[in-house]
Amino acid sequence: MSAADNEFKAIQAVHKALEPLNHEARNRILNYIISLLEIDAQVIGRQGEAAQIENTANDTGSSAENLEGLDTEITSFAELYAAASPGTNGERALVAGYWLQVCEGADGFTGGGANKELTNLGHKLPNVTDAINSMKNRKPMLILQVKKSGSSRQARKTYKVSEEGAKRVREMIDG
Repeated sequence: MSAADNEFKAIQAVHKALEPLNHEARNRILNYIISLLEIDAQVIGRQGEAAQIENTANDTGSSAENLEGLDTEITSFAELYAAASPGTNGERALVAGYWLQVCEGADGFTGGGANKELTNLGHKLPNVTDAINSMKNRKPMLILQVKKSGSSRQARKTYKVSEEGAKRVREMIDG
């Protein structure tokens, strides 16, 4: 089988896998694959002009701006996750919280929000609360609980990555 045949089969497989997904899911997957395979890539828009893969950062600044000072340019959660290489569920939750709070400029994050980001990369946590609690129970605390809505044990909680937690994520990225 020729190289052209192999490439065409790869294109067909990728198209078949991505076609039923929405635009955002396709971008997340492509960002992750580009990062995973260390591909130097530029996404080309429909009109032929160069375009960047859409970023979910809000008005508080782009993800890249919020990650200034790092040796690596990080523009997606997949890239942050790959650069940090978290080894435990607690570290996975910390990296996801860091993405949501620091990179996307949120005031805090929920366990569900962190686990959603991890699930999109195929790293869903079996118990996100236990993972977050492992970071809360450290000295110094890497994640802080700042709010609880409701009275039950399953009440929705809002967390923040502490300064020490943010420092730990940056150390993970720098190796």
